[in-house]
Amino acid sequence: MSILVLNCGSSSVKFALLDLKAGTTHLSGLAERLGAAEASVTLRAAGQTSVQPISGGSYADAFAAIAAALDKQGLRGGVRAVGHRVVHGGERFHAPAFINGEVLAAIRACVPLAPLHNPANLAGIEAAQAAFPEAAHVAVFDTAFHQTMPEVAYRYAVPETWYRQHGVRRYGFHGTSHAYVAAEAAQLLGRPLSGLNLVTAHLGNGASIAAVQGGRSIDTSMGLTPLEGLIMGTRSGDVDPGLHEFMARQAGLSLTQVTAALNQDSGLKGLSGGLGSDMRELEAAAAEGHPGARLAVAAFVYRLAKQMAGMAVALGRVDALVFTGGIGENSAAVRAAALERLGVLGTRLDPQANEQAVRGQGGLISAPGSVPALVVNTNEELAIARTAAQVLNGEEA
Repeated sequence: MSILVLNCGSSSVKFALLDLKAGTTHLSGLAERLGAAEASVTLRAAGQTSVQPISGGSYADAFAAIAAALDKQGLRGGVRAVGHRVVHGGERFHAPAFINGEVLAAIRACVPLAPLHNPANLAGIEAAQAAFPEAAHVAVFDTAFHQTMPEVAYRYAVPETWYRQHGVRRYGFHGTSHAYVAAEAAQLLGRPLSGLNLVTAHLGNGASIAAVQGGRSIDTSMGLTPLEGLIMGTRSGDVDPGLHEFMARQAGLSLTQVTAALNQDSGLKGLSGGLGSDMRELEAAAAEGHPGARLAVAAFVYRLAKQMAGMAVALGRVDALVFTGGIGENSAAVRAAALERLGVLGTRLDPQANEQAVRGQGGLISAPGSVPALVVNTNEELAIARTAAQVLNGEEA
């Protein structure tokens, strides 16, 4: 069974064609700069990489290029299903869903909750349906995994009418990744997921943590939008809600301008004085004594450890800490600094194991006898493909 996985952004489409039975990826790549004259698609197959321009630069043009690449390899006819990453499913979606008119309308109704993401997801879905009309199309929601949070975790202390009429609550994101790495961690530990209390940390340009109890999310750091929670690449994470009015008075900024700054010019980029948002570059600059880089890295680690420790309150006990994502998988320094602060949870670092846990390897990084800490390489494409296959087969996902 071949599943095409699509992750549609405002100007890009990340894609992969996976054969679940063989456990292989036939084709993967990235269509980017959509809407611009220089739009292109990068295709990776059989160890070869090629880049070609996309005439027109629309989603439809991008899928035409992907379909042509599949035709060239004789793979298009084998696409049984298309799994679509959808960022926000609101309270409507607790699980993945076959895409039909009703589901599309429900995704569209969630646009006010994710105005930067859901419109792109919808445009991608509609273009993909036209390009692959014979395949089943399945929506896999970032927010669905966190719909098991109890009310004390997801409700904000705001007027009840805001929640009842406008859906103002905490939803959480990165759910596909958190669910995947929790299951993988259970396998690495040789224990059933149903009996584990895990703190999972998805750390990349976007970053979030989750408290996963028996395979179910019971709390997470992101909220109504992906802006809440940890310090991220360009996102601020938690700030005082009064900041918007303060900056409007002091700097004459509009609500839109303040929100844009918190999303695009804050986080590691803001703390480093505009040096950048790439943790690798910031670590190198910090090692050379750059004060902004040193502050950015230290603040990222401090907030991370503080919020990971806070998840112990939700869980009652912590059986293991799990790191994933671009930073979580590749930055031994961030993991070491965070675990040094997390000794209160009973975890001690194995420095040698931590240094060896690079992308593609992962594994335990904690000292024997302490609460385990692990690096697990996330694979959201595989997780979405498996979920789409389960829906196609009528299984519970």
